[in-house]
Amino acid sequence: MGEGFQFIDIILFAMIAAFLILRLRSVLGRHKDSGDPQQRNQHDPFAPDQGNENGDNVIALPDHGPTDSVEDEPEMEQKPETPLDAGLAQIKNASADFDRTEFLVGARTAFEMIIQAFAEGDTDLLNSLLSDEVYNNFLQAIRAREAENQTLENTLVRIVNAEMLEAYMEDSSANVTVKIISEQVNVTRDVEGEVVDGDADNISEVTDIWTFARDSKSRDPNWLLVATRSLD
Repeated sequence: MGEGFQFIDIILFAMIAAFLILRLRSVLGRHKDSGDPQQRNQHDPFAPDQGNENGDNVIALPDHGPTDSVEDEPEMEQKPETPLDAGLAQIKNASADFDRTEFLVGARTAFEMIIQAFAEGDTDLLNSLLSDEVYNNFLQAIRAREAENQTLENTLVRIVNAEMLEAYMEDSSANVTVKIISEQVNVTRDVEGEVVDGDADNISEVTDIWTFARDSKSRDPNWLLVATRSLD
């Protein structure tokens, strides 16, 4: 009887062991099985090797908008266009090579050349820089000075400021008016060298308003002085 009970015990233990092995294999199999539909639909959005449903190696991340979080700055208020700006724009349209800064530099240079040529009576140079009307006015003043045997000594100390006042197109003619403030010493002497006008020791501030013009259709790039007036 003792041997019979031992035999039955062995069979029971064997059955229990077999059951446990089958149970363990079943559990392990489900953890490795990638065929489980729920297991396939789960993915790590931060994993670089995960594919989207189309098979591409791309992970769709939430759209947080543009990376630049700086708010757009409000547009700067534009200054209203002045008549001078409008006139310069018209000149620029007619002459593409027109430059505001370069023009002012040229106007200052022309101012120096003209007042010096007038003092020296250099009519040839004046004729190349002045319109016919302005040239005739300058020529009359020079001839009157010569008739009195007088000489004009002009010393341009410096140009204090030069600024545009007006710009406009008149048909094909571009016109720019400039106010030039300068410091000068002007002395007129008679034939004996005596001062008849001005003060050699006095520097005067002179304000001139000159208008320059050129034909925008002409190949000649030079501007001519077409009008002059002074506030002094």
